[in-house]
Amino acid sequence: MALQLLDTLKDSITTYTGLSPTTFFTVVALALAFYYFVSGFFGSSDHGGHQQRSRNFEEEVEALPPPVQLGEITEEELKDYDGTDPKKPLLMAIKGQIYDVTQSRMFYGPGGPYALFAGKDASKALAKMSFEEKDLTGDISGLGAFELDALQDWEYKFMSKYVKVGTVKQAVPVNDGEANVESIEATDGEAKPAEGDASGSAKPLEDDGPSKGSEAAIDVPLETVAAETVDKSDADVDKN
Repeated sequence: MALQLLDTLKDSITTYTGLSPTTFFTVVALALAFYYFVSGFFGSSDHGGHQQRSRNFEEEVEALPPPVQLGEITEEELKDYDGTDPKKPLLMAIKGQIYDVTQSRMFYGPGGPYALFAGKDASKALAKMSFEEKDLTGDISGLGAFELDALQDWEYKFMSKYVKVGTVKQAVPVNDGEANVESIEATDGEAKPAEGDASGSAKPLEDDGPSKGSEAAIDVPLETVAAETVDKSDADVDKN
């Protein structure tokens, strides 16, 4: 049975290729040897390149500096960490909390799909999944329940993946009513000494009235004064 199959194979090779079985198998063996030689050459080169790329990636990851705690900074200061300066960490804020996203520079760095969010508190934009400039703010007032839930998911993701390095300093607005009250109090404080001076200056005027002696002189009747004058005149005449 095996001999019949071998004879049939030889006849088929001779019929379809025009080569003898010996020549046919020799050509097949040479083709296989050439294939393995070429594939081994390119395969080893690609393997070496893959190892080199892996090594470079590991070195790049190891070269990332540890996150630096910044504390409380303003929104203007946060803009300096948008990835344009490779020597500075890449930062992003959610709900006033700043995270170091340097390890995801491919997403949040220059040229990345979320580069617009870097160096900003993009809470509103993340909640709405918006890339509009007006939504790049930490003000989340006016958001619906669904958008707040989406923002919460983003915050959980950042908390679990990135290191928190600081907070955004919020500007405290001055209430106009409070400012008016303070100005009124300041005005009253300035007015009180003036009133004191006026009252103080008025007191001496009250003491400028007639003296006791003058009051006594005024109380004496004019007739008594005239009688005393006549008596004095008669006394002078008697002496003479």
